[in-house]
Amino acid sequence: MTLIKSISGIRGTIGGSTGDTLNPLDIVKFTTAYATFIRRHTENGSGKIVVGRDARMSGQMVESIVCGTLVGMGFDVVNIGLATTPTTELAVTMSEADGGIIITASHNPRQWNALKLLNSKGEFLTKDDGNEVLDIADSENFEYADVDNLGKIVDDDSFDDRHVESVLKLQLVDEEAIRKAGFKVCVDSINSVGGVILPKLLDRLGVEYKFLTAEPTGDFAHNPEPLEKNLTGIMDEMKSGAYDLGIVVDPDVDRLAFICEDGRMFGEEYTLVSVADYVLAHTPGNTVSNLSSTRALRDVTQQHGGIYTAAAVGEVNVTTKMKEVGAVIGGEGNGGVIYPESHYGRDALVGIALFLSSLAHKGCKVSELRATFPGYFIAKNRIDLTPSTDVDAILVKVKEMYSNEQVNDIDGVKIEFPDKWVHLRKSNTEPIIRVYSEASTMEEADALGKQIMKVVYDMQ
Repeated sequence: MTLIKSISGIRGTIGGSTGDTLNPLDIVKFTTAYATFIRRHTENGSGKIVVGRDARMSGQMVESIVCGTLVGMGFDVVNIGLATTPTTELAVTMSEADGGIIITASHNPRQWNALKLLNSKGEFLTKDDGNEVLDIADSENFEYADVDNLGKIVDDDSFDDRHVESVLKLQLVDEEAIRKAGFKVCVDSINSVGGVILPKLLDRLGVEYKFLTAEPTGDFAHNPEPLEKNLTGIMDEMKSGAYDLGIVVDPDVDRLAFICEDGRMFGEEYTLVSVADYVLAHTPGNTVSNLSSTRALRDVTQQHGGIYTAAAVGEVNVTTKMKEVGAVIGGEGNGGVIYPESHYGRDALVGIALFLSSLAHKGCKVSELRATFPGYFIAKNRIDLTPSTDVDAILVKVKEMYSNEQVNDIDGVKIEFPDKWVHLRKSNTEPIIRVYSEASTMEEADALGKQIMKVVYDMQ
């Protein structure tokens, strides 16, 4: 069983011993620590915290504990119930709350859940802020409200509609062009909140759709990470020729992948690339993605006269760098689109609306659009960690071995060769080392990743 405390929040498997898993006592502890942090850093705030959750089977249990704890800390809770991560982020600013907690383990399997922590801007806490929350939790120096100062819970289910409305108001979302195109799409919403909100978006855009795995039971029909190996169901459905596009989201709807009209993967790395190409054609500027993302975004950005910058992995790292360089769009190669005109958070609804706008304007098939972008292939491998694994020592050794190459060590170790790259880093969300590698063919990319993995295994 596992409990991971990181920049991405508090994440763990449900059940088991305290301190080792995400169980009721630890949920209370970390929620209390977060509430203590918010109170410490908020003057003249609203005294409100937003809580939203995906459809995981443990979600209702975690939600009850989180909401009760916040009330016990004297905060009013705006409980928006089943909601996407970007919806919850927007709800924080729309309700003028002091912060927010998203109950979701994103792409992790059904036995996992997590607390993702937001500030008053509806953005993830910085590394320093997150570390302060962890320090408060470790101290267990908590003070709860007396009976006259308890908070209250207000249920509010209006934010799905408000989220959709905010997407439609974006200048580059061309609702009329999408409606005229008459798109037919197939959607895999993996038995979570995508099945609740995406029909509302597609109805407003005049898109005809069929949903697979739509019921928000949280009992995922397949591994919820939107990778090709997990998407055979929708890929087979697309081969019928009845659809223009396949749309895949993860359980909390911040990651987005597309399937071509012929059933082939568009490539999750190219979600951001394609949306950025459309945005940059209308609003030239800079872009940012993380170190593990495809070079294709760099190429497309330079074609439009902009400057591309790489950030450390982690949404808050990407958004921080985007603000520094004034990026007009950015995100992560895992299908995460961050469009500042909407908000500084990955948002599959924004990605869908912008992609459909681009496709409507270009008047081409999805596979034809994909063929217009630079052709790279990323192999994604992993090394499972043991309690005795010294990750830092491994990364230092790899860096030394490849010191003659261009090396970036702001997040793990990325080795840049003239025509390919490989990136090793300890995951924020799982007890593994991620090994991503990119080259002009999948075979070459995978061979590079396996070569570095062998080096690591030989060290252990």
